[in-house]
Amino acid sequence: MTYPGNPDVPDDVFADIRGQVADFVRTRVVPREREIMDADAVPSDLRDQLAAMGMFGYAIPQEWGGLGLDLVQDVELAMELGYTSLAVRSMFGTNNGIAGQVLVGFGTDEQRRRWLPELASGEVVASFALTEPGAGSNPAGLRTTATADGEGWVIEGGKQFITNAPDAGLFVVFARLRPAPAQGVGIAVFLVPADSAGVEVGPKDAKMGHEGSGTAEVTFRGVRVGPEALVGGDAEAGYRAALTSLARGRVHIAALAVGCAQRALDESVAHAASATQGGTVIGDFQLVQAMLADQLIGLEAGRSLVRDTARRYVTGEDRRVGPSAAKVFCTEMAGRCADLAVQVHGGSGYLRGVAVERIYRDVRLLRLYEGTSEIQRLIIGGALVRAAKER
Repeated sequence: MTYPGNPDVPDDVFADIRGQVADFVRTRVVPREREIMDADAVPSDLRDQLAAMGMFGYAIPQEWGGLGLDLVQDVELAMELGYTSLAVRSMFGTNNGIAGQVLVGFGTDEQRRRWLPELASGEVVASFALTEPGAGSNPAGLRTTATADGEGWVIEGGKQFITNAPDAGLFVVFARLRPAPAQGVGIAVFLVPADSAGVEVGPKDAKMGHEGSGTAEVTFRGVRVGPEALVGGDAEAGYRAALTSLARGRVHIAALAVGCAQRALDESVAHAASATQGGTVIGDFQLVQAMLADQLIGLEAGRSLVRDTARRYVTGEDRRVGPSAAKVFCTEMAGRCADLAVQVHGGSGYLRGVAVERIYRDVRLLRLYEGTSEIQRLIIGGALVRAAKER
């Protein structure tokens, strides 16, 4: 099955978009990486420029104010955005990805009209409120509840590690229905404005890396929402929405990892070609060359895999196993590339402010969020066994 192309954004138009993003990353963001890291914040002028470029809605359909890029195009932008501080991508990642795609794929027309234009413009930031203490990568373990109350619902529970929670205007909340339905998994999704009574956002998490990207705990204490808050108007849509959004997001994360690995390799080659040891350029040492070669091999394999996975997702050929395989391979490959980059730099690679030190910390998270490597392996292995049994 071949990829038919995106009629909403033809190749020549997309080439211009990608070129603009690549130029912005390298000329506007890369020089300010230290500023982002030290302030633990993305400068407001960068945010405003990215909003004007349409980056808060690049994966939202054009009819709702976005650019309308499909996943094949999305991963190309993600590889560019992964080249620099991942906090920049995080600002608009949830609008385009796991939060926004719930609305795109499962929302009613009224819900889309209400929220998607504001998400696409950056006026509203959406957060995907799924992860809980004791229920991380597996939506089936949710403890947050939504209890029927007249025509509406009362939401009780707590979420953790919620990206963009400190800045969110909208929470896309997954909750277990009470009373439990006779059939189905009983998980629904609700659109909860951040200023709703009973919504409490905790302090910003102090993290190993990703300076500039805010995550926090979110607590829902007797939060009342009306029937219009139920995504799709269907109490059974929640679980499907979670699985679909996470699978798409995993391909995006894989592409981000490729961008990180490219930056790690570029920094390694530049250092190897200029640093000396005993009067010899270290890039002339065969063991250093071997480390560079190993980085390139992993990078090229990951790039090819993520592009093929995105194509198969768009055509509908594989929207479950492929995304998990790509996420495992690419995120773990990026971790190895970052580790080798520090090794090539020697002691200087361990110093704060050196690009490879930041990359080393940033890429570690990629193996954890939107489904850990362990969960991805269970998805892949389980699917293989089920397919064999069905033959």
